[in-house]
Amino acid sequence: LARADQLEIKVAQGSKPGEGGQLPGRKATAYIAALRRGQPGHRYLSPTPHHDIYSIEDLAQLIADLRAINPAARIGVKLVASRGVGTIAAGVAKAGASYIHLSGHAGGTGASPLSSIKHVGAPWELGLAEVHQVLLRNDLRDRVALRTDGGLQTGRDLLIAALLGAEEFAFGTGALVAIGCDMARQCHLDTCPTGIATQREDLRAKFSGTPEDVARYFTAIAEDLRRELAAVGARSVGEIVGDSRRLLRPVAAARAELGPIVGAARWPASAGRRADPAAAGRELKRAPASALEVGIAATFRGQDSVAATGLRLTTADRSFGAGLTGALERGELHGPIRLGLRGAAGQSFGAFTGSGVELSLVGQANDYVAKGLSGGSITIAPEADLGTEASTEAIAGNTVLYGATAGRLHLVGRAGMRFAVRNSGAEAVVEGIGPHGCEYMTGGTVVVLGPVGANFGAGMTGGRAYLYDETGRHAAALDDRSVVAVRLATALAERADGQARVIELIRLLEAHRAAGSARAATPLDGADLAADFWLVEPIPVDVVPGVNTSQPDRNPNVPVSVPMADPLVPSLERNWGTVTPG
Repeated sequence: LARADQLEIKVAQGSKPGEGGQLPGRKATAYIAALRRGQPGHRYLSPTPHHDIYSIEDLAQLIADLRAINPAARIGVKLVASRGVGTIAAGVAKAGASYIHLSGHAGGTGASPLSSIKHVGAPWELGLAEVHQVLLRNDLRDRVALRTDGGLQTGRDLLIAALLGAEEFAFGTGALVAIGCDMARQCHLDTCPTGIATQREDLRAKFSGTPEDVARYFTAIAEDLRRELAAVGARSVGEIVGDSRRLLRPVAAARAELGPIVGAARWPASAGRRADPAAAGRELKRAPASALEVGIAATFRGQDSVAATGLRLTTADRSFGAGLTGALERGELHGPIRLGLRGAAGQSFGAFTGSGVELSLVGQANDYVAKGLSGGSITIAPEADLGTEASTEAIAGNTVLYGATAGRLHLVGRAGMRFAVRNSGAEAVVEGIGPHGCEYMTGGTVVVLGPVGANFGAGMTGGRAYLYDETGRHAAALDDRSVVAVRLATALAERADGQARVIELIRLLEAHRAAGSARAATPLDGADLAADFWLVEPIPVDVVPGVNTSQPDRNPNVPVSVPMADPLVPSLERNWGTVTPG
């Protein structure tokens, strides 16, 4: 994230809107599973629902988070051609995206169920025309670039796309054919005869494609487009973007209603025909970077480390910590970074915090705390004069620790719903959570010292959770289709790893007490700690037999994989069997 030139938020895919890409279990080798922090032999689904996006405002916050960690990157949002996509695109433009990627129904990599390939999605022409026209009518078109894909193969395809409003073009299938794909349509079987869409080493050895093959293909496309432009009297793509008046109705479509495609909206000649927010002077007012974070980076640039205490945060300081992590990763700052903070943090406090960054906040925070935590350490504790017991008060909002991969989080208080969704390696201690905790969790450890909301552990297939429950009520909150719970005392008596689990719990509780928690002292000082905790773990899921599960030599730095989650999507299971989000 910190070094990329371009970041794209994939909301959906054109050939399978609402489903996401499919990776059959037979192709999920140890190498692939490790990259995706999953388990070999499990089927994967991507993208899964975005649990941090429930409105355009949430999308705007994610874009702001990404801009905080990488201010130089272009940030795009991928949508699919469907009825009403123009309204969504208008929201994306207002959210501050650099470009909108509009995808058509023609899949580019063969990662779709047959039913989706044949019956799902809409042509890019319909979606692109609607998006372009809606943006024009809402005076938003010059604030965002439009990109399209979905079966583009020739210069004529690009010409039509440009006339309908596209400035950028993406290719999938054509580029694959250029490097040797023979369209055998065996992508999902792991038997690709040309060695492209397979993890079998014997088939990969047959791959003969080169970068030069792709370069020649794109050069040919560009030359073809130049000829098409000359034929319509244009010297550049910029001259024709959105000029749908140049489109002619074919005789065979004489009675077809093409108004929704060619539309009535026109791009004003005075505005030019390429989106350029800076030149237009009409940039959207984007969420500013935290002034405090900017000041810290400027103060400590060139020094051996970053350390400060007593810094005051306000809710205007959104995405605090992401910018420091990005600067650290790019070498603009030197670690470790240790900050003591006070106040009420804005959205996404500690988002993407990486190794070498420690944030300690006395106060409270909003939603998305520690989103994408990747090695850092975050502690949030209440003011000493709170006046009530900290374990009964909310100290952080919803969707905390979403998508975390490593690091540690201590919340001396309660958090909201969707806590630790898709956590795949971080450790966390919290004193109460709302519904849907630890959904789709694939790794890491979570300790809950208070109330637990409904649907806990749904789709969880990795990691573990410890629930402090003196009364035995928490069992009713668990999703028994995905997880199983035993008293820690039972695990200690009957399992070989029982002692290791108790030691792990004590270690986390001691760290939580050191963070200022009085609640952690209750079980630590109790007569029988193991008797008061549930140990919650995923129910084992069958994997596809015959998959190479040995750790490969291709990249020795890839982390050991952990189990993936099952989203329980019946419509997909009918075509693919059990699928899991990735």
